[in-house]
Amino acid sequence: MSVRAAYDNWSNTYDADENLTRDLDRIVTKETLMNLRCKSAVEIGCGTGKNTLLLSQIAQKVYAVDFSVSMLEKAKEKVNSANVMFVTADITNQWTFSSESTDLITCNLVLEHIKDLSFVFSEAYRVLMKGGYFFICELHPFRQYQGTQANFQRNQEVIQIPAFLHHLSDFFQPAKNHGFLLEDFNEWWHERDGNKLPRLVSFLFRK
Repeated sequence: MSVRAAYDNWSNTYDADENLTRDLDRIVTKETLMNLRCKSAVEIGCGTGKNTLLLSQIAQKVYAVDFSVSMLEKAKEKVNSANVMFVTADITNQWTFSSESTDLITCNLVLEHIKDLSFVFSEAYRVLMKGGYFFICELHPFRQYQGTQANFQRNQEVIQIPAFLHHLSDFFQPAKNHGFLLEDFNEWWHERDGNKLPRLVSFLFRK
C-alpha cells in the first residue's frame, strides 16, 4: 500500500486510535512553538489537523498542506479558523509557495516517508524569509533502528506504512548544506515510555 493510500485509509480512525507518538508530537509542538508569533506559517503534513489549531493561534495566516485528501477532509471538519487555508500537495515536488514568503515551516511525522530529505530542506530554505524558522518533529532514529514505523490496524491486520531510515546526521547535514542554523534540538519521551529509547526527536532550524 502506498503512503498516500495508507493515510487515506487511516484517516477515518486516526484521531480515535491509541497513538502515543501522535499525542507526544502534539505536546512537543505546543511546547516548542506556543510563544512564537509570525505572519505566515506553512504546515507540512497537517494530517487531520492535530497541530493546525495551535498554528492558527500563533500565525496570522496558515497554509495546512497534505497529500492525503481524506486526511485534509478530517482536518477541515475540526479546524474552521478563518486564517487557515488547506492545500493538497506532495512536498517531494516543487512547492507552490513563493520564495521568502513565510516565516515558519513545520514538518511533523512526515520525513520518515520521504527518501530524499535534501530536497525538502532546499525548498524550505527557499520559501522561508530570512530569520524564519523550520521546525521538524519526527520518529527518533533509535526507534527506527528497532524496526518501529508508522502503522495502524484494519480488520485484525497491522498495516505498515512505507518508511525510510534516517539517522540524526541525515537531518543535520542537509540543514547545514542548505544554510540553516540550529536553534534547538531535543529528544522526547511519552510519560508512558519509562526507560525506553526516546520516541521523538525535534529540530528548530533558522534561516
